[in-house]
Amino acid sequence: MRLPDPALVVLVGASGAGKSTWAAARYRGAEVVSSDALRGVLGSGPHDLDASTDAFAVLETVVAARLRRGLTTVVDTLGLDATKRRAWLGAARARRLPAVAVVLDTPDAECRRRNGSRDRPVPAPVLAGQLRTVRDVRPLLDAEGWDLVVDVVADEAAAPPAPVAAPRPTEDRTSSLGLRSVLQVSRFPWGEDPLAWLTDVARAADEAGFAGLALMDHLIQVPQVGRAWDPIPEPWVSLGAIAAAGTGLELGTLCTPVTFRPAGVTAKAAATLSALTGGRAFVGIGAGWFEREHAAYGIAFPPARERLDDLERAVVTMKALWAAGTKAYDDHGVVLPETTSYPRPAGSIPVVVGGSGERRTLRIAAQHGDACNLRTTDEGELERLVGVLHAHCDDVGRDRSEVAVTVLDLPVVGADRDDVWARVETLRGRTPAATYAARTHAATVADHRDRWARLAGLGVSTVFIATPDLRAPDDVLALRGLNA
Repeated sequence: MRLPDPALVVLVGASGAGKSTWAAARYRGAEVVSSDALRGVLGSGPHDLDASTDAFAVLETVVAARLRRGLTTVVDTLGLDATKRRAWLGAARARRLPAVAVVLDTPDAECRRRNGSRDRPVPAPVLAGQLRTVRDVRPLLDAEGWDLVVDVVADEAAAPPAPVAAPRPTEDRTSSLGLRSVLQVSRFPWGEDPLAWLTDVARAADEAGFAGLALMDHLIQVPQVGRAWDPIPEPWVSLGAIAAAGTGLELGTLCTPVTFRPAGVTAKAAATLSALTGGRAFVGIGAGWFEREHAAYGIAFPPARERLDDLERAVVTMKALWAAGTKAYDDHGVVLPETTSYPRPAGSIPVVVGGSGERRTLRIAAQHGDACNLRTTDEGELERLVGVLHAHCDDVGRDRSEVAVTVLDLPVVGADRDDVWARVETLRGRTPAATYAARTHAATVADHRDRWARLAGLGVSTVFIATPDLRAPDDVLALRGLNA
């Protein structure tokens, strides 16, 4: 079971039940506030009962401070004092954090055996009282109003979560979740050899089981990703270089603004890439939004309504030029005297319409696109936008299955909880850690797979993933578990 995160987690069990072992297998050391550990700091050792009063005073201070910052806090004590439990529950409620009680149901005999092996065991009468209390605690927890009460049997206390399976080889690179993933490269710390860095990252994505690789299309690095003087290469030139790396990746943009090039020129670039890759090209296209880069490069930046009109005409124009023959075209406001465009694409070129504008963008995707790329920040909002897209499909008379739902995901991904939070601390800048972690869904590969499974349940078919700390091919290989 995946517990809420961030959350307050209170462990409940007798001495020797395995609470500390269970917590250590699932949480970072900094997230676990342990009365035994504090006795070790404030007294002669973790079982120095003479230090209990001081240890619990510090424990309460640490718990309150972590909850105030919205951080996951695991309270590792006996958890048998109802008054303390209710106080912790109230503190979590005040901070709007989920509150979880974890009851370790370890056999009495095993608790006594473990207790007896300690240097300073809990006195037998005291342990007997704890065991009696544990037997009666479950109904009390239900009545106290915890968001979740989890019962852990003895074997589960010591066992960490099962590892993520290795990627399974599938021809179409669809994972066991029913999703395809595309690595979006948005930052380029390529050092002295840009071409080697690009091709090595592409080969790593291929090895890690990604279905494709996408490049942003910007003239100046966007502030959400990096500094204005960071490198941001022209994507179609770069994709041509990557095509020579000999991978099986689909290659394309996410997203090309219609303001940068005439639609026919983009169609020519994509058709050429398709020919060079044996039909593995796609085009992500949008209305454009970054006014600064347009001004800097002397490119017009019309009002939003005009850009959306251009977006619709661009999709229609590209598809007309990719169609068979060289006949004239006149439909949907696009007039072409001929559609002579060679080389021909080696396969169909999917057009992914980027943006979540409900009235125009989603309607353009529904009527003309092959996919629509939506936000992933909030699953409820995503579900609503999928409903809007499907309503547009119904309205224009197009089967919903003809327009795939894709999402751009910008997560922090770590090997374990310590790695996840180390990355959060490195990346968050002046943003509070809990806020940044929530915004980026900071988690391990296994947790992200759980989240992706929910996205698949909402109808998502492809995830474009751009991690905020991609530096080298090894960072891409570390994501291979997402594609299992």
